[in-house]
Amino acid sequence: MPARANRILEILTERTRVEVAELAARLGVSQVTMRKDLADLESRGLIKREHGLAFLQSTDNVEGRLAYHYEEKLKIARRAIEYVHDGDTIMIESGSCCALLAAQLADAFHNVTIITNSAFIAGYVRKSNNVQTILLGGIYQKDSQVMVGPLVSHCVEGFYVDLLFVGTDGHSERTGFTNSDQMRAQAVHDMAIHAERVMVLTESEKFSRRGTVPLDLGERPVTAITDNRIPKDARAKLARKGIELVTA
Repeated sequence: MPARANRILEILTERTRVEVAELAARLGVSQVTMRKDLADLESRGLIKREHGLAFLQSTDNVEGRLAYHYEEKLKIARRAIEYVHDGDTIMIESGSCCALLAAQLADAFHNVTIITNSAFIAGYVRKSNNVQTILLGGIYQKDSQVMVGPLVSHCVEGFYVDLLFVGTDGHSERTGFTNSDQMRAQAVHDMAIHAERVMVLTESEKFSRRGTVPLDLGERPVTAITDNRIPKDARAKLARKGIELVTA
């Protein structure tokens, strides 16, 4: 993504809503050029435009979270696709890093099957002919656009894959990786039962937070992929738990 587009996302993250004319003035480009940049960002689902304003989606939904630390998340996603090969079948849980992973797979691979409980991810890659998507059923959560509940467990019973990619809201040495939503955490647990390894994709700042619901990943081996700003104490905590750490 060009540097100017990254700067637009940074400004919108700080201000939430900004006039197009002000953005153009701050970045030293014409309003025509700015509108083209914003149209491209809108086509990626990162921003919205309305009546001369550009603004982020709510940070409670996936579109809003995509714009936050976009470059870091994209690097994490690109590092994660190194574990996937043409012809693989993988599972992907909801989350902004996971959505970017799916998009990278759709651009770079052929004949990859994605099993997911995320309606957002299914829609995000719908135009690609390189991936096949299997959407698990369940109760639909509107903001996160994800399926949860007992039906997820029932639907995933027919599958077993090498890799499950998940996001997280936080981490602590005592509880491990966490989520702020109990039903989403349960969906992760139910999907992890049917995977050989769990890959956790998250920005390094999440290691200074802790969600309220532990992600029960069972005895599966876990790999955490994050950016290179992860603190030393977090690295040590992961090592003590036998979690492989990969930085992007």
